[in-house]
Parts: sequence; structure tokens; C-alpha cells
Amino acid sequence: MDDTSHSKVRLTSAEIANLWSQYVNDSMSICILKYYLKNVQDKDIKSILEFALELSERHLEKIKEFLDEDKYPIPKGFTNEDVNPDAPPLFSDIFMLIYMHIMTIHGLTGYAGAVSTSIRKDQISYFIQCNTEAMELYKRILEVLVDKGIASRPPNINAPEKVDFVKKQSFLTGWFGDRRPLNAIEASGIFFNMKKNVGKIVLEIAFSQVAQSQELREYFQRGQKLCDKHYEIFGDLLSESNLPSPPKYDSEVSSSTVSPFSDKLMLYQIVTLISTASGYYGAAFSLSQRRDLATKYAILIAEIVKYAEDGVNILIDHGWMEQPPTFDDRRELASKK
Repeated sequence: MDDTSHSKVRLTSAEIANLWSQYVNDSMSICILKYYLKNVQDKDIKSILEFALELSERHLEKIKEFLDEDKYPIPKGFTNEDVNPDAPPLFSDIFMLIYMHIMTIHGLTGYAGAVSTSIRKDQISYFIQCNTEAMELYKRILEVLVDKGIASRPPNINAPEKVDFVKKQSFLTGWFGDRRPLNAIEASGIFFNMKKNVGKIVLEIAFSQVAQSQELREYFQRGQKLCDKHYEIFGDLLSESNLPSPPKYDSEVSSSTVSPFSDKLMLYQIVTLISTASGYYGAAFSLSQRRDLATKYAILIAEIVKYAEDGVNILIDHGWMEQPPTFDDRRELASKK
């Protein structure tokens, strides 16, 4: 008998976690997209933003249906209170497109994880649909990036004359003496993480000049310095192998000091991006075969985890961190008898 039909079984904890996380993130996206749409000038980029907003709004309605059916509370997430659409432009059209590129990559990663952790048929179908829509969004974004000549292409690599196999243990070394050039897998991980750091740097520059709280302004400035440091470390590794770095977009921030977003939204955005970065660093770490790369990644991961933790503590101190779905504390329940 099929026990995966939504009419027969409750949502699992993993499925609730997927829906809860998507609701919070999409509610934040709606705030950001509404602001972008008030300021964007380029018609091609505007079309991207409109499509993304349509998807996010549709997701929220569907998630409400799922959670209501299961009698699970709808998260608060982010609302119109967290955005000022009439604030002056803070970002250029180019950065809006770069931002959408990065966030769509995050969405694709999240939807793939949601499919793999879902059991109910309706949940699997829903997240497959989300993934399909995100792939279409990604395709449109990349086409515009390429058409406008701002797509950041990873380095090219020359084809070998024949298939070869590693013959020396020195393939793994990297601390002392001559280091072998990066392989394509290692360079790909470095380049990808640099592109994501570029996006975080721009956000941290912008948020540090519009945040209401001095504490947050200092936190964002600290994050900018940390991401710049990581960008330089990664860039040096590419340079050793005579490979280019992706461009930076620091100049795509205006001089506005009027915040389009609440401090809560800006802090949540940065903490989420930094926390996700630790996962992407970890993936690159696991595929790096030069020992010096593994050591560098371990150090960099520790730095960003500490920075993210400090951001979470600020969210908690201000009462801004919505508690994720949490299991009952059985010991606490027992103590109340």
C-alpha cells in the first residue's frame, strides 16, 4: 500500500524543514526583488527580476497550503516592514544581475537537497518543479550575462596529448618546494568561491553604509575585510598557476546612505550567505588533492564559521532569529509532571 500520498501521512521533519527554510528565504527574496524592480533600468534585467518575483510569490502560497494542511504554523519570515521600495538606488543594474546569478545557484543547491530528503510524492513533485523553474531562471540570467559581456568565465585548460595517470606522491604535496600547477577540479572550486565572495563583498560594502545600527555597520565592515582577505588568498593560488581571477564589483554600489532594507533582513542575508559559503568551501576542500589547499580551506572555513556565529548571536540578541522547527524537549516535558 502506498504510504507516500499526502492524504495518508504527515509531513516528515525533513519536509517541514525544507518548506520552512524555503518560506523564510523566499519571503526575503520578495522584499529584495520588489526594491530592485523599483530601481532597475535595463529591460532585460527587469524581465529576470519579474520572473524571479513571480516564482517566489508562487512558492509562498504553495508552502502555506502544505503547512496549513499539516496544521503547522506559517513562519513570519520577512514582510513589507522589512523593505522600503522607495529608497534611492543602492546597487547598479549589473550588480542586481550578479546577485541573481549567485542566489539562483543557492536555490538550485537547496532544491536538489529538498528532493533528496523528501518522501511524500507531493513534496518530491513540488521541489522537482521548483528546481525546473530555477534552472529556467538560471538559464535566462546566464544568457543576459553573456549577452552583456559580464559573464565571469572560469579559466580555459589545454587538452593533453593522451590520458595519463599520477606516478609520484609529490602530486599531493604543496607545503614545501615546488608545487604542481592546480588541476581543473581545484581551480574550479577556487574560482567559484571567489565569485561568491565578490557578491558578498558588494553587499557588505552597501549594507555597512546604510545600516541603522553601529553594531551592524561594524559587523558588515569586518565581513568585507574577511571576504577581501579570502579573495586575495584564492587569487594568489590562481596566480601561481598563471590563471586569472574573476572581476570584482565594488564600484557597483551607489553613495546612498538610505537603507532599503531592515537591519534584520540585511543581517540575515549576510549570515545566510556566509553560512552557505562554509558548505561550498567544504565541498572544494574535499576535492582538493594538494595538501596546502586542504590546509588553507580548513583555516578559511574556521574563520567564516566564527564570523557567521557572531552574526547569529546578534540576530538572537535583537530578537530577530525565528526559531526553526524544533523537536520536543522530552526532559523538559517530563520535569513539568
